[in-house]
Amino acid sequence: MRSKREAFIAHAVALVLTGLLAAAASPALAQHRVNDNGTGAAIGGYDVVAYFTDHRAVVGSPDHTLTHEGVVYRFASEEHLALFRASPARYLPQYGGFCAYAASQGRLVRVDPEAFRIVNGRLYLNFSRDIQAQWEADRDRYIREADERWPALSR
Repeated sequence: MRSKREAFIAHAVALVLTGLLAAAASPALAQHRVNDNGTGAAIGGYDVVAYFTDHRAVVGSPDHTLTHEGVVYRFASEEHLALFRASPARYLPQYGGFCAYAASQGRLVRVDPEAFRIVNGRLYLNFSRDIQAQWEADRDRYIREADERWPALSR
């Protein structure tokens, strides 16, 4: 017969193991960091597809929402939601939607959704238009540096 202490330890171990298994199965915990600009939705609720189709920043609607890999995305239309659903990797912002310049410096910083650029079919965002101008001055180097730093930053 188990003592109360042994039963307590066995119960505690079972709870820890259950928590670890749940965490391992959770897509949100398994994926990299994504910037929500403090709103609970990627890029502060801006439509990631609109950057490619409308060539401008467009606020998404709570009526057109999709959770992808544990992250909430909002879209301006059902059409944009369908495009994202069909090919999410095509529309996901680089560096989890954090500032591309800051990522090149080894930091995670919120963005101004209006300060964006599509480069070689990829969406890059920056903290502000002033920072974007600095980033644009040596864009290829900053992208290379951010690409190198992102694996460590994204954890």
